[in-house]
Amino acid sequence: MAKISVNISLDPELKKEATKLFKSMGLDFSTAITLFLKQSLLKKKIPFEITSDLYNEDTKDALREAEEMKKHPELYKTYSSVKELEEDCLKDDSEEND
Repeated sequence: MAKISVNISLDPELKKEATKLFKSMGLDFSTAITLFLKQSLLKKKIPFEITSDLYNEDTKDALREAEEMKKHPELYKTYSSVKELEEDCLKDDSEEND
């Protein structure tokens, strides 16, 4: 089968790291890309899950904590108003400064 050349633009560091990874698997860069394309055609989709990392680790931790709080509300303080929350926060601050 005749082959054609395809030009793609890549970040140099990305190509360097990918080439290193593929070499450790016994593949050259071209073969690895060919495998990706063949799997895409075989499966009729991208052959791996693509996710978006919209959140940094602090945000992910906060979301996990919120989920845990929903599961076990009895373990956490609740407030009937924002004013009550503010008063509790101010009380905690003044106790820490004593």
